[in-house]
This record gives sequence, structure tokens and C-alpha cells, in this order.
Amino acid sequence: METITVVGGGFAGVEAAWACAQRGAKVHLYEMRPKRQTPVHRTANLAELVCSNSFKSTLLTNASGVLKEEMRRLGSLILPIAQRHAVPAGEALAVDRERFACDVTAAIESHPNITVIREEVTQLPEARPLILATGPLTSDALAQELKQLTDNTALSFYDAVAPTVLGESLDWSRLFRASRRGRGARQEGVGGEATAECATETAISADYLNCPLTKEEYMAFWEALCHAELAPLHDFEQAEPAQKMVFFEMCVPIEELARRGPRTLLYGPMKPIGLIDPRTGKRPYAVVQLRQENREGTLWGMVGFQTRLKWGEQKRIFRMIPGLENAEFVRYGVMHRNTYVNAPLVLTAHAELRKHPGIFLAGQITGVEGYLESAAIGMIAGINALRWLKGLPPAVPPKITVLGALCHYLVEADTKHFAPMNANWGLMPELQGLTVRDKREKARLKAERALEAISAFAQQIEADWQ
Repeated sequence: METITVVGGGFAGVEAAWACAQRGAKVHLYEMRPKRQTPVHRTANLAELVCSNSFKSTLLTNASGVLKEEMRRLGSLILPIAQRHAVPAGEALAVDRERFACDVTAAIESHPNITVIREEVTQLPEARPLILATGPLTSDALAQELKQLTDNTALSFYDAVAPTVLGESLDWSRLFRASRRGRGARQEGVGGEATAECATETAISADYLNCPLTKEEYMAFWEALCHAELAPLHDFEQAEPAQKMVFFEMCVPIEELARRGPRTLLYGPMKPIGLIDPRTGKRPYAVVQLRQENREGTLWGMVGFQTRLKWGEQKRIFRMIPGLENAEFVRYGVMHRNTYVNAPLVLTAHAELRKHPGIFLAGQITGVEGYLESAAIGMIAGINALRWLKGLPPAVPPKITVLGALCHYLVEADTKHFAPMNANWGLMPELQGLTVRDKREKARLKAERALEAISAFAQQIEADWQ
């Protein structure tokens, strides 16, 4: 059988390669690390997490939770591995990042149908089918090739990464465990035992550490953020004028949010809604939440605190947060360019370039945002690259599935205002013939409909290989 070429060993690349290899195709997977690193990667592992360690909600009343189940039914590589290396994160799926990436790498490198080639691709390979899954940090050389393929419609925005602190450096006496709206709140603070009534909820949801701030503490913190020094852009980012720095709204740097006004953070990452400090019995004026980053609980990430502050400024200002006065930062926040194409102009719903048959894009470069969304589009690219090779027609999940809705968004969005998108219920068609006012019930029915449809889709594409 001819070989399918995949360029890029991130989430999308490994899922694309796995989708092909598991169905009998030979795959050449190119990854430039460790010969050439990016500004944010630190290891040679495939599927290395460079931002949060959370894959978001696991609930089937949440679009992200449904996407996970759809991917499982399509034979995902990363989700079973993520489950094996899960760390407490309430209703979210979060992983021990190092163990997760090591296992993904081992699975790919040991697959008999996959050959991993550790070298940088600077020119588009002539082999077809070809899957480009080079991610948000596509190298300059390949980005130029991609621009030519897409008639110079490649875009870029700037994504930011939150800091990680060492658990033993926290002042646990000033923190309390709780999830919003009392889900799993520990009534005796961080170290206390849960009451019998909330013991089950605590085991499920009380996985966030909360740093409460008074109004005075918050205003001093806000003032410091507004006057903090920013880190300079990387060389490859200097060429673009500041006015072109467009942030994906869910990843706006904390200092940028602060500059929008003194109360902006209170309605964003520092909102106290649904949180009661068990020591005072009152809601704090503001909170900073920390999420467990590894199974041992030794590393904690600052939730929603993506930043481009200078590292010295991060240490100075973030240590103003109660409980973080002596925090040791094992990973500072960084900011980096993210490249993606104007998908409605250049892509099909099955991830193939319209003007270049046999070339598929996968992951964030297509205009989706998020680990799982990127991986899911990688699966679609892999499935359709193999179908292209076999002479089969393209396959796209129905729009009533979360994955299908994402695929359709990429080709149906407004080309003038196209922006990266996460999985969400708003992308999916409403329920037909039903008027459901309760949001959770509506979500449940949409999930039920989606999973039934994805199962039928999975059965059909597997039957096509026979």
C-alpha cells in the first residue's frame, strides 16, 4: 500500500497518523523536535502539552464532553491515554502532562504501520495524500509554503500560556478547596474533612484551590497588572505590527483584561461567583483558582492567567495573591504566535484544500481552538486521507454531532470575520419538533442525538474499508 505522509507530531498529527495506521495504511510522520524546538515546547515528546493540562468537561451535558465520547467511538488514540493519566480536576479531564505525552509517543513509535522521522520539513513533500498538522507554531519556511497554497490567506493570532507553581511553595493556610456554586466545597478549609452530606461531591468536584482576595488586595493587584512590563515578542513575531495582534477571546492575557477596566477580571478569571470561603462563610471579593497539574498534586496551574508579562514581573505581581507570597514558578507564562488559515475560503468540510486535491490540513491550523478540537480534526483528516487513497468519497460526520458541527463551521463561517472556534452547543442545529426550556435537558437531548449519529457514522466508514 502507498504511504500517507503526516507533517507534525502534535495532537492533530498523532490522531491523523493513528486513524490511518489503525485502518491498515503505512504512515510517515515527520516531527522536527528535538532537532529544532519551538518557543514553547520543552521536550521531544509527541503531543506535548504547552498550555493548560485540561481537556475541559467530561459531562455529556457539555459539548466538550460529547466531543470526547464521539472521538472515543471513532477510535481516538489520546483519550484512553488521557484517562490513564488523569489528575483531579472536578468535572474536567486533566492529565499529568509528562506521563501523558510519553505514553502517546510510545504508542506512535511502536505502531508497526507508523515510521516517525525526526527532521524539519521546509518544503511541501510531493507525496499524496499529505496531511499538514504543523500546529500553531508552524515554522516560517512551511508557513510561507502554506500561504502560497492558500493564496496568502493564512492568518495569525496570539495565544498565551498560564504559569505553573510548585505546590509545596504555597501557603495552604490561606487557601480553600472548592468548585463553584458549592460543588464539593470543603467546610474546614484545605486540610479539613468534608461533612458527610458533601463527601461524595467533594470527591468529585472539590479539586480547585482558591485564593481569596479582599477589595483592597484586589485593587492593589489590578493596579500592578495595569502598569506591569510586558515581555518582548519573539523575533518571528516582530514583523507584525501591534495592531494585528488579535487574541482568541478565551485566551486573552490577564494584563490585557485588566486594562479593560477595574472590574473586568471580576467577571472573568477572578470572578468569585459560586464560591464561599469556609473560614468566613462569605463570598470573597475576588478569587484566583489553581488547578492540579499532575497526579501527585505537586504542580498547580493558575486558571485563566495566560500572560505575556516579563518573568520577573510575573513573580513580583502574582506573589501579591494571598497564598502565593512565596510561590515558586516552575513554568512562567509565555505568549506565542498561532497561525491558521481562513478555512471558509480554502478548506472543504473534510479538511482537504479545495484547490489542491490530496492535501489535508489538521488541527489548529484549520481554525479550531483547543486540544481536543485539534485532535478531532486530525482524525477527520486522517480518515479522509485514507479514503482519498482508496478512491472512496469524502466522509464528514453529520452536523448534529459536535465534530460534524466543527467541520461545518470551518467552511460555513463568515470569511471576513473568521476566528478560531471551540466545541460548543451553539454550532449545532436545534432539536426538531421539540420545545425544551430547561438547558440541561436540551443539552442531554442534543448529546443523545449526537452520539447516536456518530455511532452510525463510525459504523458506515468502517464498513467502507471492507
